[in-house]
Amino acid sequence: MAEPPHEPARGHAAATLAAGATLRAEAARALARIVFGGRSLRTVLADTPRMPDRRDHALHAASLFAATRWWLRLNPALDMLTNKPLPPPAREVRALLVIGLAQRVVLDLPDYAVVATCVEAARRLGQPRYAGLTNAVLRNFLRERAALDARLDQEPITRYAHPRWLIEAIRREWPDHAEAILTANNHEASPTLRVNTRRATRDALLARWRDADIAASAHVELPDAIVLPQSTDVTQLPGYAEGLFSVQDGAAQRVADLLDLRDGQRVLDACAAPGGKSTHILERAAVDLLALDSDAVRLQRVRENLQRLRLEATLATGDATTPATWWDGRPFQRILIDAPCSATGIIRRQPDIKLHRRPADIPPLATTQGTLLRALWPLLAPGGRIVYATCSLLRAENAAVLAQFLAACDDARAVPLPERFGHAAGIGRQRLPGEEGMDGFFYAVLEKIS
Repeated sequence: MAEPPHEPARGHAAATLAAGATLRAEAARALARIVFGGRSLRTVLADTPRMPDRRDHALHAASLFAATRWWLRLNPALDMLTNKPLPPPAREVRALLVIGLAQRVVLDLPDYAVVATCVEAARRLGQPRYAGLTNAVLRNFLRERAALDARLDQEPITRYAHPRWLIEAIRREWPDHAEAILTANNHEASPTLRVNTRRATRDALLARWRDADIAASAHVELPDAIVLPQSTDVTQLPGYAEGLFSVQDGAAQRVADLLDLRDGQRVLDACAAPGGKSTHILERAAVDLLALDSDAVRLQRVRENLQRLRLEATLATGDATTPATWWDGRPFQRILIDAPCSATGIIRRQPDIKLHRRPADIPPLATTQGTLLRALWPLLAPGGRIVYATCSLLRAENAAVLAQFLAACDDARAVPLPERFGHAAGIGRQRLPGEEGMDGFFYAVLEKIS
Protein backbone atom coordinates (compact mmCIF):
# COMPACT_ATOMS: atom_id res chain seq x y z
CA MET A 1 0.00 0.00 0.00
CA ALA A 2 1.31 3.44 -0.89
CA GLU A 3 2.25 5.74 1.98
CA PRO A 4 -0.15 8.60 2.66
CA PRO A 5 1.06 11.81 1.04
CA HIS A 6 1.65 13.48 4.42
CA GLU A 7 4.12 10.85 5.66
CA PRO A 8 7.24 12.32 3.99
CA ALA A 9 6.54 15.66 5.65
CA ARG A 10 6.18 13.94 8.99
CA GLY A 11 9.38 12.05 8.40
CA HIS A 12 11.25 15.22 7.57
CA ALA A 13 9.89 16.95 10.68
CA ALA A 14 10.91 14.00 12.86
CA ALA A 15 14.39 14.00 11.39
CA THR A 16 14.71 17.75 11.96
CA LEU A 17 13.55 17.36 15.57
CA ALA A 18 16.01 14.53 16.15
CA ALA A 19 18.93 16.48 14.69
CA GLY A 20 18.06 19.58 16.70
CA ALA A 21 17.73 17.58 19.90
CA THR A 22 21.08 15.90 19.35
CA LEU A 23 22.77 19.24 18.79
CA ARG A 24 21.28 20.74 21.96
CA ALA A 25 22.11 17.69 24.05
CA GLU A 26 25.74 17.90 22.93
CA ALA A 27 25.78 21.62 23.68
CA ALA A 28 24.38 20.94 27.17
CA ARG A 29 27.08 18.36 27.87
CA ALA A 30 29.74 20.79 26.67
CA LEU A 31 28.36 23.65 28.76
CA ALA A 32 28.26 21.44 31.85
CA ARG A 33 31.95 20.65 31.35
CA ILE A 34 32.68 24.38 31.24
CA VAL A 35 30.51 25.49 34.16
CA PHE A 36 30.72 22.51 36.51
CA GLY A 37 33.88 20.81 35.28
CA GLY A 38 36.10 23.88 35.12
CA ARG A 39 37.08 23.32 31.48
CA SER A 40 37.82 26.35 29.34
CA LEU A 41 35.42 27.25 26.56
CA ARG A 42 38.31 27.29 24.11
CA THR A 43 39.37 23.75 25.04
CA VAL A 44 35.83 22.39 24.88
CA LEU A 45 35.29 23.88 21.43
CA ALA A 46 38.65 22.51 20.25
CA ASP A 47 37.58 19.04 21.43
CA THR A 48 34.26 19.23 19.56
CA PRO A 49 34.30 16.99 16.48
CA ARG A 50 33.59 18.77 13.21
CA MET A 51 29.88 18.39 12.41
CA PRO A 52 28.85 17.35 8.88
CA ASP A 53 26.70 20.45 8.45
CA ARG A 54 28.78 23.62 8.91
CA ARG A 55 25.67 25.48 10.08
CA ASP A 56 25.20 23.03 12.95
CA HIS A 57 28.82 23.46 13.99
CA ALA A 58 28.40 27.24 13.96
CA LEU A 59 25.19 27.04 16.01
CA HIS A 60 26.89 24.77 18.55
CA ALA A 61 29.72 27.28 19.03
CA ALA A 62 27.38 30.29 19.12
CA SER A 63 25.17 28.56 21.70
CA LEU A 64 28.13 27.83 23.98
CA PHE A 65 29.43 31.38 23.75
CA ALA A 66 25.99 32.87 24.46
CA ALA A 67 25.21 30.50 27.34
CA THR A 68 28.63 30.97 28.93
CA ARG A 69 28.54 34.74 28.49
CA TRP A 70 25.10 35.03 30.13
CA TRP A 71 25.23 32.10 32.59
CA LEU A 72 25.31 34.40 35.62
CA ARG A 73 22.01 35.91 34.48
CA LEU A 74 20.19 32.98 32.91
CA ASN A 75 21.05 30.39 35.55
CA PRO A 76 19.49 32.45 38.40
CA ALA A 77 16.46 32.99 36.16
CA LEU A 78 15.88 29.22 36.24
CA ASP A 79 15.65 29.27 40.02
CA MET A 80 12.93 31.91 39.73
CA LEU A 81 10.97 29.58 37.48
CA THR A 82 11.22 26.31 39.44
CA ASN A 83 9.68 25.36 42.75
CA LYS A 84 12.88 23.72 43.95
CA PRO A 85 16.44 23.66 42.62
CA LEU A 86 17.53 20.90 40.29
CA PRO A 87 19.63 18.28 42.11
CA PRO A 88 23.35 17.86 41.25
CA PRO A 89 22.75 14.76 39.07
CA ALA A 90 20.63 16.99 36.81
CA ARG A 91 23.44 19.43 36.04
CA GLU A 92 23.28 18.66 32.33
CA VAL A 93 19.56 19.44 32.39
CA ARG A 94 20.33 22.80 34.01
CA ALA A 95 22.92 23.41 31.29
CA LEU A 96 20.34 22.42 28.66
CA LEU A 97 17.83 24.92 30.03
CA VAL A 98 20.40 27.71 29.91
CA ILE A 99 21.28 26.68 26.35
CA GLY A 100 17.59 26.95 25.46
CA LEU A 101 17.23 30.37 27.07
CA ALA A 102 20.39 31.63 25.40
CA GLN A 103 19.25 30.43 22.00
CA ARG A 104 15.95 32.18 22.43
CA VAL A 105 16.88 35.50 24.07
CA VAL A 106 20.47 35.98 22.86
CA LEU A 107 20.59 34.22 19.49
CA ASP A 108 16.94 35.09 18.82
CA LEU A 109 15.96 31.66 17.52
CA PRO A 110 12.19 31.12 17.17
CA ASP A 111 10.25 29.49 19.99
CA TYR A 112 9.35 26.41 17.98
CA ALA A 113 13.00 25.77 17.10
CA VAL A 114 14.03 25.83 20.75
CA VAL A 115 11.35 24.39 23.01
CA ALA A 116 10.54 21.10 21.28
CA THR A 117 14.16 20.27 20.56
CA CYS A 118 15.20 20.99 24.14
CA VAL A 119 12.41 18.78 25.47
CA GLU A 120 13.64 15.94 23.28
CA ALA A 121 17.25 16.73 24.23
CA ALA A 122 16.39 16.12 27.90
CA ARG A 123 15.48 12.55 26.94
CA ARG A 124 18.72 12.18 24.98
CA LEU A 125 20.63 13.25 28.07
CA GLY A 126 19.11 10.24 29.83
CA GLN A 127 16.81 12.46 31.90
CA PRO A 128 13.29 11.81 30.50
CA ARG A 129 11.75 12.69 33.85
CA TYR A 130 12.77 16.32 33.21
CA ALA A 131 11.22 16.58 29.75
CA GLY A 132 8.01 18.08 31.13
CA LEU A 133 9.94 20.48 33.38
CA THR A 134 12.04 21.59 30.41
CA ASN A 135 8.91 22.37 28.43
CA ALA A 136 7.30 24.25 31.32
CA VAL A 137 10.38 26.30 32.24
CA LEU A 138 11.12 27.44 28.71
CA ARG A 139 7.51 28.36 27.98
CA ASN A 140 7.07 30.11 31.33
CA PHE A 141 10.24 32.12 30.74
CA LEU A 142 8.91 33.33 27.42
CA ARG A 143 5.59 34.33 29.02
CA GLU A 144 7.16 36.00 32.07
CA ARG A 145 10.29 37.42 30.45
CA ALA A 146 9.54 41.10 31.07
CA ALA A 147 8.92 40.58 34.78
CA LEU A 148 11.94 38.31 35.12
CA ASP A 149 14.18 40.82 33.35
CA ALA A 150 13.06 43.53 35.75
CA ARG A 151 13.94 41.34 38.75
CA LEU A 152 17.28 40.28 37.28
CA ASP A 153 18.26 43.88 36.55
CA GLN A 154 17.95 44.81 40.24
CA GLU A 155 21.04 42.84 41.25
CA PRO A 156 24.47 43.76 39.73
CA ILE A 157 25.58 40.14 39.29
CA THR A 158 22.54 39.20 37.21
CA ARG A 159 22.25 42.61 35.55
CA TYR A 160 25.78 42.48 34.14
CA ALA A 161 26.32 38.70 34.19
CA HIS A 162 29.65 39.25 35.99
CA PRO A 163 30.81 37.96 39.39
CA ARG A 164 30.51 40.49 42.17
CA TRP A 165 34.26 40.71 42.84
CA LEU A 166 34.96 41.62 39.22
CA ILE A 167 32.18 44.23 39.06
CA GLU A 168 33.60 45.84 42.19
CA ALA A 169 37.17 45.72 40.85
CA ILE A 170 36.19 47.33 37.54
CA ARG A 171 34.17 50.03 39.31
CA ARG A 172 37.07 50.72 41.67
CA GLU A 173 39.80 50.83 39.02
CA TRP A 174 37.85 52.39 36.12
CA PRO A 175 34.96 54.30 37.73
CA ASP A 176 34.34 56.53 34.71
CA HIS A 177 34.33 53.59 32.31
CA ALA A 178 32.85 50.75 34.37
CA GLU A 179 29.45 50.68 32.67
CA ALA A 180 31.05 50.69 29.22
CA ILE A 181 33.47 47.89 30.17
CA LEU A 182 30.76 45.64 31.61
CA THR A 183 28.57 46.24 28.57
CA ALA A 184 31.40 45.61 26.11
CA ASN A 185 32.30 42.37 27.86
CA ASN A 186 28.86 40.98 27.02
CA HIS A 187 29.06 41.72 23.30
CA GLU A 188 30.65 39.41 20.80
CA ALA A 189 33.88 40.81 19.38
CA SER A 190 34.24 41.10 15.62
CA PRO A 191 37.01 38.80 14.34
CA THR A 192 40.23 40.67 13.55
CA LEU A 193 42.88 39.26 11.26
CA ARG A 194 46.51 40.21 10.66
CA VAL A 195 47.99 40.13 7.18
CA ASN A 196 51.32 38.35 6.82
CA THR A 197 53.14 41.22 5.14
CA ARG A 198 56.01 38.89 4.22
CA ARG A 199 53.69 37.13 1.80
CA ALA A 200 50.84 39.50 0.94
CA THR A 201 49.53 43.03 1.14
CA ARG A 202 46.31 43.97 2.84
CA ASP A 203 44.92 45.60 -0.30
CA ALA A 204 45.64 42.52 -2.40
CA LEU A 205 44.01 40.18 0.12
CA LEU A 206 40.93 42.38 0.44
CA ALA A 207 40.62 42.54 -3.36
CA ARG A 208 40.83 38.74 -3.56
CA TRP A 209 38.06 38.41 -1.00
CA ARG A 210 35.89 40.98 -2.72
CA ASP A 211 36.12 38.90 -5.89
CA ALA A 212 34.91 35.93 -3.82
CA ASP A 213 32.05 37.98 -2.28
CA ILE A 214 33.61 37.82 1.19
CA ALA A 215 32.83 40.86 3.34
CA ALA A 216 35.82 42.37 5.13
CA SER A 217 37.32 45.81 5.75
CA ALA A 218 40.67 47.36 6.60
CA HIS A 219 41.09 48.42 10.23
CA VAL A 220 41.22 52.21 10.33
CA GLU A 221 44.10 52.37 12.84
CA LEU A 222 46.21 49.25 12.34
CA PRO A 223 48.25 48.83 9.15
CA ASP A 224 48.22 45.02 9.15
CA ALA A 225 44.64 44.42 10.34
CA ILE A 226 41.44 43.29 8.61
CA VAL A 227 38.06 43.19 10.37
CA LEU A 228 35.34 40.67 9.54
CA PRO A 229 31.69 41.60 10.15
CA GLN A 230 30.88 38.38 11.99
CA SER A 231 32.38 35.15 13.27
CA THR A 232 33.30 32.64 10.62
CA ASP A 233 35.55 29.64 10.06
CA VAL A 234 38.67 31.55 9.06
CA THR A 235 40.41 28.35 7.96
CA GLN A 236 38.02 28.31 5.00
CA LEU A 237 38.92 31.83 3.85
CA PRO A 238 41.08 32.12 0.71
CA GLY A 239 44.72 32.53 1.69
CA TYR A 240 44.61 30.82 5.09
CA ALA A 241 46.32 27.62 4.01
CA GLU A 242 48.85 29.71 2.08
CA GLY A 243 49.83 31.53 5.27
CA LEU A 244 48.65 34.94 4.11
CA PHE A 245 47.00 35.93 7.40
CA SER A 246 46.45 35.02 11.04
CA VAL A 247 43.78 35.68 13.64
CA GLN A 248 44.89 38.34 16.14
CA ASP A 249 42.98 41.05 17.96
CA GLY A 250 43.95 44.62 17.19
CA ALA A 251 45.11 45.32 20.75
CA ALA A 252 47.58 42.45 20.53
CA GLN A 253 48.80 43.73 17.16
CA ARG A 254 49.87 46.98 18.86
CA VAL A 255 52.66 45.14 20.67
CA ALA A 256 54.88 44.85 17.59
CA ASP A 257 54.86 48.65 17.23
CA LEU A 258 56.25 49.09 20.74
CA LEU A 259 59.15 46.70 20.16
CA ASP A 260 60.64 49.12 17.60
CA LEU A 261 62.11 46.21 15.64
CA ARG A 262 65.15 46.40 13.37
CA ASP A 263 66.66 43.78 11.07
CA GLY A 264 69.40 41.78 12.73
CA GLN A 265 68.25 42.27 16.32
CA ARG A 266 68.21 39.36 18.74
CA VAL A 267 64.70 39.12 20.19
CA LEU A 268 63.13 37.01 22.95
CA ASP A 269 59.42 36.27 23.15
CA ALA A 270 59.40 34.98 26.72
CA CYS A 271 55.86 33.56 26.90
CA ALA A 272 55.40 32.75 23.24
CA ALA A 273 52.53 30.26 22.90
CA PRO A 274 50.39 30.12 20.84
CA GLY A 275 52.64 32.27 18.68
CA GLY A 276 50.60 35.24 17.50
CA LYS A 277 53.09 37.85 18.66
CA SER A 278 56.13 35.76 17.68
CA THR A 279 54.92 35.49 14.11
CA HIS A 280 54.03 39.18 13.99
CA ILE A 281 57.57 40.03 15.13
CA LEU A 282 58.99 37.95 12.28
CA GLU A 283 56.63 39.55 9.77
CA ARG A 284 57.82 43.01 10.84
CA ALA A 285 61.60 42.50 10.70
CA ALA A 286 64.33 39.97 9.89
CA VAL A 287 65.31 39.25 13.49
CA ASP A 288 66.90 36.34 15.31
CA LEU A 289 63.91 35.28 17.42
CA LEU A 290 63.89 32.88 20.35
CA ALA A 291 60.31 31.81 21.08
CA LEU A 292 60.21 30.43 24.62
CA ASP A 293 57.38 28.79 26.50
CA SER A 294 57.19 26.60 29.58
CA ASP A 295 54.56 24.31 28.04
CA ALA A 296 55.92 21.97 25.37
CA VAL A 297 52.42 21.11 24.15
CA ARG A 298 51.49 24.75 23.65
CA LEU A 299 54.87 25.40 22.04
CA GLN A 300 53.81 22.98 19.30
CA ARG A 301 51.14 25.54 18.39
CA VAL A 302 53.89 28.09 17.82
CA ARG A 303 55.69 25.62 15.55
CA GLU A 304 52.51 24.99 13.55
CA ASN A 305 51.85 28.71 13.13
CA LEU A 306 55.42 29.32 11.98
CA GLN A 307 55.14 26.55 9.43
CA ARG A 308 51.84 27.80 8.00
CA LEU A 309 53.12 31.37 7.74
CA ARG A 310 56.48 30.25 6.26
CA LEU A 311 58.50 31.90 9.06
CA GLU A 312 61.51 30.71 11.03
CA ALA A 313 62.48 31.05 14.67
CA THR A 314 64.32 29.12 17.36
CA LEU A 315 61.90 27.40 19.72
CA ALA A 316 62.74 26.39 23.27
CA THR A 317 60.84 24.89 26.17
CA GLY A 318 61.79 26.55 29.41
CA ASP A 319 60.69 28.58 32.40
CA ALA A 320 61.30 32.27 31.69
CA THR A 321 61.82 32.90 35.42
CA THR A 322 64.90 30.63 35.45
CA PRO A 323 67.06 31.71 32.47
CA ALA A 324 70.03 29.62 33.62
CA THR A 325 68.23 26.53 32.31
CA TRP A 326 67.91 27.78 28.70
CA TRP A 327 69.84 31.04 28.07
CA ASP A 328 73.12 30.83 26.13
CA GLY A 329 74.55 34.03 27.62
CA ARG A 330 74.09 36.23 24.55
CA PRO A 331 72.03 39.36 25.33
CA PHE A 332 68.83 40.35 23.58
CA GLN A 333 68.15 43.78 22.09
CA ARG A 334 64.40 43.27 22.52
CA ILE A 335 62.40 41.19 24.99
CA LEU A 336 58.64 40.73 24.96
CA ILE A 337 56.98 39.70 28.21
CA ASP A 338 53.39 38.91 27.32
CA ALA A 339 52.85 37.98 30.93
CA PRO A 340 50.40 35.35 32.21
CA CYS A 341 47.51 37.26 33.76
CA SER A 342 43.86 37.20 34.80
CA ALA A 343 42.74 37.84 31.18
CA THR A 344 40.08 40.24 32.47
CA GLY A 345 40.51 42.35 29.33
CA ILE A 346 39.47 39.64 26.86
CA ILE A 347 36.17 38.50 28.35
CA ARG A 348 34.47 39.41 25.06
CA ARG A 349 36.36 36.52 23.45
CA GLN A 350 36.66 34.22 26.47
CA PRO A 351 33.48 34.68 28.54
CA ASP A 352 34.26 31.65 30.71
CA ILE A 353 36.80 33.87 32.50
CA LYS A 354 33.80 35.29 34.38
CA LEU A 355 33.05 31.81 35.71
CA HIS A 356 36.55 30.52 36.41
CA ARG A 357 38.63 33.47 37.61
CA ARG A 358 38.73 34.22 41.36
CA PRO A 359 40.08 37.24 43.29
CA ALA A 360 42.55 34.94 45.04
CA ASP A 361 44.19 34.32 41.64
CA ILE A 362 45.44 37.90 41.31
CA PRO A 363 48.23 38.10 43.94
CA PRO A 364 50.04 34.95 42.68
CA LEU A 365 49.79 36.23 39.12
CA ALA A 366 51.27 39.58 40.13
CA THR A 367 54.10 37.77 41.90
CA THR A 368 54.86 35.77 38.74
CA GLN A 369 54.77 38.92 36.62
CA GLY A 370 57.27 40.67 38.86
CA THR A 371 59.49 37.59 38.90
CA LEU A 372 59.51 37.53 35.11
CA LEU A 373 60.66 41.15 34.92
CA ARG A 374 63.44 40.65 37.46
CA ALA A 375 64.64 37.40 35.89
CA LEU A 376 64.73 38.67 32.31
CA TRP A 377 66.14 42.16 32.89
CA PRO A 378 69.76 40.89 33.11
CA LEU A 379 69.33 39.29 29.65
CA LEU A 380 68.65 42.69 28.04
CA ALA A 381 71.51 44.45 26.25
CA PRO A 382 72.36 48.04 27.26
CA GLY A 383 70.11 50.36 25.26
CA GLY A 384 67.65 47.53 24.66
CA ARG A 385 63.99 47.51 25.58
CA ILE A 386 61.49 45.23 27.27
CA VAL A 387 57.85 45.45 26.29
CA TYR A 388 55.60 44.31 29.14
CA ALA A 389 52.03 43.50 28.13
CA THR A 390 49.01 41.83 29.68
CA CYS A 391 45.38 41.39 28.72
CA SER A 392 44.35 42.39 32.25
CA LEU A 393 42.41 45.45 33.40
CA LEU A 394 43.70 45.29 36.96
CA ARG A 395 46.33 47.65 38.36
CA ALA A 396 47.79 44.91 40.58
CA GLU A 397 48.96 43.08 37.45
CA ASN A 398 49.99 46.14 35.48
CA ALA A 399 50.97 49.54 36.86
CA ALA A 400 51.74 48.18 40.34
CA VAL A 401 54.08 45.48 38.96
CA LEU A 402 56.02 48.04 36.92
CA ALA A 403 56.19 50.57 39.76
CA GLN A 404 57.61 47.97 42.13
CA PHE A 405 60.18 46.87 39.56
CA LEU A 406 61.36 50.41 38.77
CA ALA A 407 61.71 51.25 42.45
CA ALA A 408 64.25 48.45 42.80
CA CYS A 409 66.08 48.81 39.44
CA ASP A 410 68.40 51.78 38.92
CA ASP A 411 69.35 51.06 35.29
CA ALA A 412 65.80 51.05 33.90
CA ARG A 413 63.75 53.91 32.57
CA ALA A 414 60.15 54.01 31.42
CA VAL A 415 59.41 55.05 27.86
CA PRO A 416 56.34 57.36 27.58
CA LEU A 417 53.69 55.90 25.29
CA PRO A 418 51.43 57.81 22.86
CA GLU A 419 47.76 58.28 23.71
CA ARG A 420 46.74 55.91 20.91
CA PHE A 421 47.79 53.04 23.20
CA GLY A 422 44.98 53.84 25.61
CA HIS A 423 44.36 55.50 28.96
CA ALA A 424 47.19 56.55 31.26
CA ALA A 425 47.94 53.77 33.75
CA GLY A 426 51.05 54.36 35.81
CA ILE A 427 54.05 54.31 33.47
CA GLY A 428 52.00 52.44 30.85
CA ARG A 429 48.79 52.69 28.89
CA GLN A 430 45.55 50.71 29.19
CA ARG A 431 43.25 49.88 26.31
CA LEU A 432 39.74 49.11 27.57
CA PRO A 433 37.50 46.40 26.05
CA GLY A 434 35.55 47.48 23.01
CA GLU A 435 37.46 50.70 22.35
CA GLU A 436 38.11 50.94 18.60
CA GLY A 437 36.79 47.38 18.46
CA MET A 438 39.78 46.04 20.39
CA ASP A 439 40.28 43.94 23.51
CA GLY A 440 41.43 45.26 26.86
CA PHE A 441 45.24 45.39 26.95
CA PHE A 442 47.99 46.98 29.05
CA TYR A 443 51.31 48.11 27.60
CA ALA A 444 54.54 49.39 29.13
CA VAL A 445 58.06 49.84 27.72
CA LEU A 446 61.28 49.81 29.72
CA GLU A 447 64.72 50.68 28.33
CA LYS A 448 68.04 49.69 29.87
CA ILE A 449 70.23 52.70 30.52
CA SER A 450 73.58 52.27 28.76
